[in-house]
Amino acid sequence: MQQITEQELTDLTSGFRHSAIHLETRDAYGTETELPYMAKWAAGEPDDLSWLQEWCEKIRGHLDSGRSVRRAKIVSEPLSDYQRWAHAVIGPMVDAGEDIRWVPRQTVSAVCIPGNDYYLFDDERVVFLHYAGSGLNTTFTTTTDPAVVEMCSAAFEKVWALSVPHSDYKPV
Repeated sequence: MQQITEQELTDLTSGFRHSAIHLETRDAYGTETELPYMAKWAAGEPDDLSWLQEWCEKIRGHLDSGRSVRRAKIVSEPLSDYQRWAHAVIGPMVDAGEDIRWVPRQTVSAVCIPGNDYYLFDDERVVFLHYAGSGLNTTFTTTTDPAVVEMCSAAFEKVWALSVPHSDYKPV
């Protein structure tokens, strides 16, 4: 595994050729970008979601170029506050074309899943996202090892087969 920077991950989310998949397995995250908006939501304050526009533009560009972007979110039910907030704000990303699906954790008990969240780009490069207990990202590592790529691809497809599209998922 090779450690990469956040900028290198950003470059990978922009420069893939045909597909990007993202598996999320945590019930809460603490990204510096999201925390202020989640606090507004928790306080019942309005959010115009303009902070999501850069990501949405990136997704539209991928789709316009024939690339696919899929994300599966494994979640415990009832949902954590973080995931309830995520469900409430994720609409613009789905509208932009990111295929985001929800997977109740109880449905994946028989699926072997890598120990960290990850992206898989073009079925050839995995980037693992490492988090502190607080949910803050601590580092990113990447590999092109074919065995790791295959493991992540197979795990994602098994999870995807159990997933519920965002438009159909009703938070518990």
